[in-house]
Amino acid sequence: MNLEHQPAILAPAGNRASFLAALAAGADAIYCGLKSMSARMAAKNFSLAELAQLVGLAHDRGVKVYVTINALLKPDELDRTGQLIDDLQRHVHPDALIVQDLGVLALAHQAGFDGEIHLSTLANVTFPKALGFVARKLAVDRAVVPRELSIDEIRAMADACPKTLGLEAFIHGALCYGVSGRCYWSSYMGGKSGLRGRCVQPCRRHYRQDGKRARAFSCQDFSVDVLVKILGQVKKVLAWKIEGRKKGPHYVYYTVTAYRMLRDQGGDARIKRDAIDLLAQSLGREATHYQFLPQRPQKPIDTRRQTASGLFMGKVQGPPKNPWVVVRQALLPGDVLRVGYEDESGHTICRVTRFVPKKGRYPLNLGGKKAPSSGAPVFLTDRREKALETMMADVEATAAPPTPIISCRFTAKLPRTEVNSRRPAEIRVSRLPQRASNRNPVGMWLSETAAANIGKSAATDLWIWLPPVVWPDDEERVAGQLRQCLENGARQFVLNMPWQMALFNRPEDLNLWAGPFCNAANALCLEMLKTLGFAGVFVSPELGESDILTLCRQSPLPLGIVISGHWPLCISRTLADDMQLRVPFDSPRGEQSWADQHGPDYWIFPNWRLDITEKRTILQQAGIQMFAHLDEPVPPAVTLKNRPGLWNWKIGLK
Repeated sequence: MNLEHQPAILAPAGNRASFLAALAAGADAIYCGLKSMSARMAAKNFSLAELAQLVGLAHDRGVKVYVTINALLKPDELDRTGQLIDDLQRHVHPDALIVQDLGVLALAHQAGFDGEIHLSTLANVTFPKALGFVARKLAVDRAVVPRELSIDEIRAMADACPKTLGLEAFIHGALCYGVSGRCYWSSYMGGKSGLRGRCVQPCRRHYRQDGKRARAFSCQDFSVDVLVKILGQVKKVLAWKIEGRKKGPHYVYYTVTAYRMLRDQGGDARIKRDAIDLLAQSLGREATHYQFLPQRPQKPIDTRRQTASGLFMGKVQGPPKNPWVVVRQALLPGDVLRVGYEDESGHTICRVTRFVPKKGRYPLNLGGKKAPSSGAPVFLTDRREKALETMMADVEATAAPPTPIISCRFTAKLPRTEVNSRRPAEIRVSRLPQRASNRNPVGMWLSETAAANIGKSAATDLWIWLPPVVWPDDEERVAGQLRQCLENGARQFVLNMPWQMALFNRPEDLNLWAGPFCNAANALCLEMLKTLGFAGVFVSPELGESDILTLCRQSPLPLGIVISGHWPLCISRTLADDMQLRVPFDSPRGEQSWADQHGPDYWIFPNWRLDITEKRTILQQAGIQMFAHLDEPVPPAVTLKNRPGLWNWKIGLK
């Protein structure tokens, strides 16, 4: 495939070996994270000194390096994050920062960072008009489009993309069930936020509905494979991104090599077959195109299949004390085997110590761990071919010695705070029209029904809440509903992504608040939202007590908070075929939830309410100006559990 436009192949690197493998494979760019403030904290990541050495090595080869600082920042993390950016600017010299939090963007400006700024997929830039907004208002250089988009939707994004902005699209790697930036499942289960790179992957577990146990939310991997030919024709897509910062060097080398072959020689049938064979050996999960081909969409969830990562090698045989596996492919010294499924208890890791030929027997030395049951699957999850090790060593041999990092003190410049002594308002937000009461405003989620039933007399007391996700195909529909609301007199709106401001012709004439799905968690983010034209902000419901109270003291804008109601575990664009809407399902721990559909998306709700009403006095004294109650129609089959709904109030956000 000879492209006039040649997109860069962007490789992941979660450790030194994977970074070297990306260079050996001929990646055009590499993205990686630091030991903190990264959305893949489970990866080993890099120290500043190590990263400086590797960036120098990459630059000597003409390879760009992008550093991810794409975690949601808490109020007390601004100085430390600013210090990291300052150190990166002075010692490491990455080509770009990948960010989701507007507070990080502000810190990059304060630190004088002179590289590019790329908006992470976690920033939820999902519809065409948003691109012009972020290019104009934020002056960022690139936006990463969601993995859920079809090629037609990517083309629509590209057609709307300003000259100053480039796009980046995922082509391979793991899929999250929840839309990026719209998943709180892990945070619900103990404060380990996916927005902060600490996801414990509850979607990979078994769930039970109507007595049937299945991996109801566990996705296959995403792979565009040969379809990159049509993606390569979209000139605004500057980079093809491979997911996998927790993967080993084998995965990185094979995927980068395969997509280089498809990009550069994809018109050759033999080369194409070889590339597909390499992708099959990359040790990921079974792959899906997902929605990439709109005429032939694929569900990424098949509850009848396993979704374990790795290459299936065989099943456990023999007695419990001396189990073995007869392998389907040759094993090499240093290979890593996983015995059992990764999302089930009892799985363990076994490192291969010698060469084993195809169909050879290998004893599973589990180091005293409990022996797996006979018939348990064995997967190859990483390997160390001698040829790859040699190539990586050759690359590493040209690296300059690391130099020490000397940090200078950095203190973030916080915004000027505003004290507001107005009487706080209570707002009840529902899916259906409702009457205002006790002089408090009412809220209503935007929908066709809502837009058509707004009475002009009630519009002044009404707040219209926009959906947390707007897809390219939904843009005109949502914009039309907003126009109808405006014609009926509505002037107050809660936007659940900042870029939704682009859907209004004259936003400056309206009272616009940034909603709780904007994930605002620090003072610099709030300042950026004020600069964009927001009159107030709902703080992220993920925050704990100390963070909320600190934010109240530092805020340049009036603040609101979701004080009670049904907050989703996540929002998704897909649902397994055999999952029923509005029918409860149970987690492995017996926690009950249900799925509902609002617009084109599926919302997953737990059967308990977020409820911090007992903290209302504290919050009001701290200065909260708007208390929101989110009402959802609870299915008749769901029994709401009477339990504390404090979420992270006591434990804090990890």
